[in-house]
Amino acid sequence: MKAITTKIKYSILAFSFFSIYSCTPELDVPEPSAGDANFSKTIAIGGNYMAGTQDGALFQQGQKLSIPALLAEQFKLVGGNTFNQALMPDNNGIGVNSKPWEGQFVSPSHLGYKTDCKGITSLSPVKTIISASNTAPYFTGIAGNSIHNLAIPNANLADYFNPALGNSVASGNKNPYYNRIASNPGVSTLFNDIKAQNATFFSAWLGMEDVYNYASLGGIPTLPTVTTFSNTLDTILGALTTNGAKGVIATIPNFRTFPYYTLVKWDNAVLDRQTQADSLNDLYTPFGLGHVVFNVGRNGFVINDAASPGGIRQMHEGEYITLSVPLDSMKCFRYGLMINTVNDRYALDSSEVYLLDQTINAYNAVITQKAAQYNLALVDMYSYFNSVVSGIKWDGVDMNAVFVSGGFFSLDGYHPNQKGYSLIANEFIKAINNKYNAVIPTINCTECNGILFP
Repeated sequence: MKAITTKIKYSILAFSFFSIYSCTPELDVPEPSAGDANFSKTIAIGGNYMAGTQDGALFQQGQKLSIPALLAEQFKLVGGNTFNQALMPDNNGIGVNSKPWEGQFVSPSHLGYKTDCKGITSLSPVKTIISASNTAPYFTGIAGNSIHNLAIPNANLADYFNPALGNSVASGNKNPYYNRIASNPGVSTLFNDIKAQNATFFSAWLGMEDVYNYASLGGIPTLPTVTTFSNTLDTILGALTTNGAKGVIATIPNFRTFPYYTLVKWDNAVLDRQTQADSLNDLYTPFGLGHVVFNVGRNGFVINDAASPGGIRQMHEGEYITLSVPLDSMKCFRYGLMINTVNDRYALDSSEVYLLDQTINAYNAVITQKAAQYNLALVDMYSYFNSVVSGIKWDGVDMNAVFVSGGFFSLDGYHPNQKGYSLIANEFIKAINNKYNAVIPTINCTECNGILFP
């Protein structure tokens, strides 16, 4: 009887195992497909983001994990081929300094220990100045190669048609990145080199440099009019699609989504004693500047404003200070408080903010209209960057737009880190799949780094 019972138990277990095994559902994974697009020859155009800039510079690993490079790997699953980039010779890299009076070029920023003006040592972004005489390894031309990533850091759309963009550092060019890939440096134009590729598919993010070259310098010098932007974009997209090429284009994010414009608060002039406030008030009142008033607690920094008495006033809510502001001077020398006002190149006042908002919205309307006109996939980066501010997940990890700790942005506060770029690349893929009935798998970039701590 016991043997029979044991046999019955084993039979039940065997039956249960068989039932479970045989009922396990098979995953229905769709086959990759190009859909209505042809990815046999792809190119990328744009500026810093499409080039792979991060931590304020361009370096090899950042390029290898740039948006276009990540996309190209996925495109290979649906007929894509080799995607050539003008890689930097190493991971030291080089960037154009936002403070050229200190030096024209800089290394990528990294987290290091830095002692501030108060003698306090802490982790902080650290970079070094690179003299023009040491730029040769990074700006050597790559003649003879067919380059598919034609994104040029810091290049406005007008630069696409300017042969001088291809001049060298030695000639005084402040943006020598195109010199490395120009078919005929100083003679050819980026626009003609893009056309000559005769691509079947292109990835574009245009207008970012026009907006953020202006915003990053505190509203200097000017923004192209909406009409100029529309006409230039039309010329570029018209040339790219002449032979039936398809593509994807992205909109421009709100500047408030970048730590570069939000980390240093307009009212971060904090006074903890009334004597501090009174001493500052005593400096301004005798000169007829009684509208500049300081109190205990948070106060607006002082900026230049020709429309205000004495040509100065305090900042108010809705105005912004860029991350390039000299922070040590704010901490120890009352920069922006005592006579020495915040320089215009570090501040976006209300009129500049209004212009930026109007222009970004208008440019995005143009981009949306052109995407429809030329049958392009559209990536809504304006909405996506707003979602980053609210908080997103990557591989189960919470990420947001907070500087350093948020996990999305690099140490310059404007460009994403490699993880951030991989997430953006996935948004491009989703838009392409949706528009062209393609089935391109999204990316899980395990080798993409966030911010590296020492």
